[in-house]
Amino acid sequence: MKMIIKRMSYFYMTSFWLLFLINIPPETTGQGESRRQEPGDFVKQDIGGLSPKHAPDIPDDSTENITIFTRILDRLLDGYDNRLRPGLGDAVTEVKTDIYVTSFGPVSDTDMEYTIDVFFRQTWHDERLKFDGPMKVLPLNNLLASKIWTPDTFFHNGKKSVAHNMTTPNKLLRLIDNGTLLYTMRLTIHAECPMHLEDFPMDVHACPLKFGSYAYTKAEVVYSWTLGKNKSVEVAQDGSRLNQYDLLGHVVGTDIIRSSTEDLSIDVSGVLKSPTMIVLMSISPLISSRRYFMHLGAPALGEYVVMTTHFHLKRKIGYFVIQTYLPCIMTVILSQVSFWLNRESVPARTVFGVTTVLTMTTLSISARNSLPKVAYATAMDWFIAVCYAFVFSALIEFATVNYFTKRSWAWEGKKVPEALEMKKKTPAAPTKKIGTTFNIVGTTYPINLAKDTEFSTIPQGAAPSAPSTPTTIASPKTTYVPDIPTETKTYNSVSKVDKISRIVFPVLFAIFNLVYWATYVNRESAIKGMIRKQ
Repeated sequence: MKMIIKRMSYFYMTSFWLLFLINIPPETTGQGESRRQEPGDFVKQDIGGLSPKHAPDIPDDSTENITIFTRILDRLLDGYDNRLRPGLGDAVTEVKTDIYVTSFGPVSDTDMEYTIDVFFRQTWHDERLKFDGPMKVLPLNNLLASKIWTPDTFFHNGKKSVAHNMTTPNKLLRLIDNGTLLYTMRLTIHAECPMHLEDFPMDVHACPLKFGSYAYTKAEVVYSWTLGKNKSVEVAQDGSRLNQYDLLGHVVGTDIIRSSTEDLSIDVSGVLKSPTMIVLMSISPLISSRRYFMHLGAPALGEYVVMTTHFHLKRKIGYFVIQTYLPCIMTVILSQVSFWLNRESVPARTVFGVTTVLTMTTLSISARNSLPKVAYATAMDWFIAVCYAFVFSALIEFATVNYFTKRSWAWEGKKVPEALEMKKKTPAAPTKKIGTTFNIVGTTYPINLAKDTEFSTIPQGAAPSAPSTPTTIASPKTTYVPDIPTETKTYNSVSKVDKISRIVFPVLFAIFNLVYWATYVNRESAIKGMIRKQ
C-alpha cells in the first residue's frame, strides 16, 4: 500500500514540473517581457546566414492597411446597389473614354471587316464609393467589377468582340478616394468596314469604330473623350498588322443617333382566339386590343451618344502591279507584235491573237477572286476591259487583213494565164542553151522548170528588158521564149492596214495609260491631303 502511494506521489510531482516547464516563455527581454517566437522567424534562417534571433521584425503597416481597406470596402459595398447608375434622379453620369490600339489588322476585303486589339479605358464618378484612408488610389481586383455599377458600353458595328481571359481576366479597376473609378480591359474586336471599291486598287477607306451605351439615353449617360479628340485614341508605332494597306491616320468624333420603337409592334391578332388569350382578355382590357405593342429587350425611345473613330486606310498597289497590271500590259504589247508579221503567216498570227485573248480572260477572272461580288466596275476592271479590247481588236485586225489578202490573190491569178498566151505573139530573142541556163544578149538566166507554168510568176524587175535587135547565136530552127514577167503584187507585200495599226495601236494604248494613271494618282493625293486637314 505504501509503495502504491509513493509511486502516485512521484507521478504527480513529475507531471507538475513538466507543466511548469512548458508554460515558461522561450525568450525574455531585458524588461522582463516575454516574446513568443513566430513561425516567420525561421523563414530566413538559411538565407544570408541569418538566424531566427537576428531576423528583422515584420512591420505591421501592411497588415494594418489591409485591415483598413477591407473595412472600407465592406462599408462601401454595404447597401450598395449595382443595378442603379450613379447620380440617378439627380445628374447625368459622364463616362470618359480613351483607346490605346496595340494592333490593327488584318483587313478582309471579301467580308468587309477588320480586326483591332485595344486597351479600352472608361472613367466615371460614383459618389457612393468615396472613402478616407491612408492611400488615395485603391487598386482593386477585377472581381469587384461585378459588384459595382459599370457602363453598359457596346460596339455598334462590332461583329464579334472578345475579352481576353488568359491567364486571368485582363481587366483593371482603380478607385480614387473621391469616388472616381478607372476601368480598363483588353478587347479584340471584329468590326464592320463599309468599302467603296470604285477606285480599287487605288482606293482609300475609312473604317469606323463606334461604341456607346446600350440602354441609357443621353439624358442619363453621356460619353466624352478623356484627353480630347486629338489624343484620346493612340495607335502603337509597331501596331500595324496590315499587308495590303497603309494606316494613314484616324479621326475622332461624337455622334447622336435616335432610336425608334415603331418597328417593334407585334400583331397578336392571330393568337387572340386561343383559350389562354381569351382568359387574359377577360382579365386585362389592354390585351383585348387588336395590336399589342411589346418591347422585349429593345432600347427605349430617345437619343444616344455614339463615340466614333475612323481609321483611314490606303491600299498598297505594288501587289496588284505585279500580279495584274504588268501582265495585262505585256499581253497587249505581245498582241501588237503580230502587226509586224507577214500577212501570209496565218498560223503564227492566229496563235498570237487567240493566245492573248485567252490570257486576258484568265487575268480578268483571277483579279476578281480577291474581291467581294460588287455590282459595279472597279478601276482595275476598267483597265482590264480596255486591255481586252486592244487584244481583241488586234485579232479582228488580222482577220480583216487576211480576208483582203485572199481576194488579192484571186484577182492576180487571172492575170498570169493571160500573160502566158502572149508568148507566140511577141518576137522571141535568139537564145543559146548552155547547160541548164539560157544566154540572152550576153546575160545568163536559169531555166524555169515549174510543174504548173500557169501559176508560176517572176517578180517584177527580175530581168532587164531585151534590146530591140536580138542577136542570134543558136540555130534559127530552135527558139525558146522565157516567161514574161507580169505587173502583179508580190505575195509577201505589207498590208496598209498593218502599217496603220503599227502606229495607231501603240499610240492609243500609251495615251490610255497616261490618262488612267494620272487620274488616279491625282485623286490619291487629294484624299491624303483631306485626311491630314481633318
